[in-house]
Amino acid sequence: MHDDGRYDDPRVTGSAGDPVSRETDYPGWVAHGKPASPSPRPPDCEPVVQHDPPPTGVARPVPPELPTARSAPDGSRAGNAPAAERVAPARGNAAAPTRFEVAVPQQPAPGSVADAGRVTDTTASPAVPYEHGGDDDTYVSRETPTREEDDPPLAMEAMRAVQILNPSGEVTMPRPERTRVMCVANQKGGVGKTTTTVNLAVALALHGNRVLVVDLDPQGNASTGLNVPHHTGVPDVYDCLINSVPLEDVAQAVEGIPNLWCVPATIDLAGAEIELVSVVARESRLQRAIAGYPGHFDYIFIDCPPSLGLLTVNALVAAQEVLIPIQCEYYALEGLNQLINNINLVRQHLNPRLEVSTILLTMYDRRTRLADAVEQDVRNHFGDKVLQAVIPRNVRVSEAPSYGQSVMTYDPGSRGATSYFEAAQEIAERGVTAPVSRNA
Repeated sequence: MHDDGRYDDPRVTGSAGDPVSRETDYPGWVAHGKPASPSPRPPDCEPVVQHDPPPTGVARPVPPELPTARSAPDGSRAGNAPAAERVAPARGNAAAPTRFEVAVPQQPAPGSVADAGRVTDTTASPAVPYEHGGDDDTYVSRETPTREEDDPPLAMEAMRAVQILNPSGEVTMPRPERTRVMCVANQKGGVGKTTTTVNLAVALALHGNRVLVVDLDPQGNASTGLNVPHHTGVPDVYDCLINSVPLEDVAQAVEGIPNLWCVPATIDLAGAEIELVSVVARESRLQRAIAGYPGHFDYIFIDCPPSLGLLTVNALVAAQEVLIPIQCEYYALEGLNQLINNINLVRQHLNPRLEVSTILLTMYDRRTRLADAVEQDVRNHFGDKVLQAVIPRNVRVSEAPSYGQSVMTYDPGSRGATSYFEAAQEIAERGVTAPVSRNA
């Protein structure tokens, strides 16, 4: 007996060299003198006969036939004949014994092995050829990336980070001919005034512009975002407004960001509005402090408090442009008319050069219809003053101040940093193509 999965029983096949399948287990069959184990196979189920393969092509296993009652030549039932007599002789050779083999899976054709690595589409049209080298050879491996997948997400994020940080300093944004003093104002709190001021200033400073940030909010959040000391006892903007201290004595250079300075705000600024009531020319105190600065800045951003008091009026008088961040919610639109009315009053009586030049949509959530409706209303009302860049809701923007950084340096590859970079670039380009009136 060989160890190839077959038994040789001359009493069944008539030859000692013909193998017999292990599956040949039916009543009356004996292997080497030992009775076969009982099988649930019906007594009249005939064994599968494996014929000689055809000359060409691939041999396929013959499925077993259903047990049927066949009549022997002498009229008796085939099921009653001995097992050795029920074996049919091979076709074309009566002397050759019949071989019983285990059915094996069908093997692929020799020509199909070469295309085993090819990914084919079973739903493709039959007219498209499946062979290599043809004119319509459109089948490629799944490993081949498409045009949209040429740059993986990490590579694209790294490219954006290098573009925003600009370590070489070669890429610069357009510089205005004269200083642009921009007041970031909105009497509603939580719309992104401080975040917008800090990130726009950092983006412009990283690309060759000299920027000064004046923190006019008693909370001092802009000073925190730029990592500038603003504790009690530090010279701040309060000294400029009340004690007429020169602005250059209180301005501090921002660490890690070249060409960026900040005038911090301390808690003392909370009482400035009350003290300014009795000061002569109280509305223009900040304007005179900025005009007396001996250096030159390309941009001066004034971060206003969420109110329409004397501090905000001082910022509106000192500025030529107003940048209004608008949160994409209904409450942000409700108080916008009051802010526009106050700006018009300041223009008529105190600063005729003041104008609303920029509207920036912040905290945009594209999953909601409300954000889209607010955007459409703002664009229909203000037209070209609304920046094309929209600031989305991004957790990196909120995390950055806790590390004393802007989102531009905290995570330059994030969506928030990219959006603020696009907004800064758009502001710089608008200032060159359509310059506004500026101080000499």
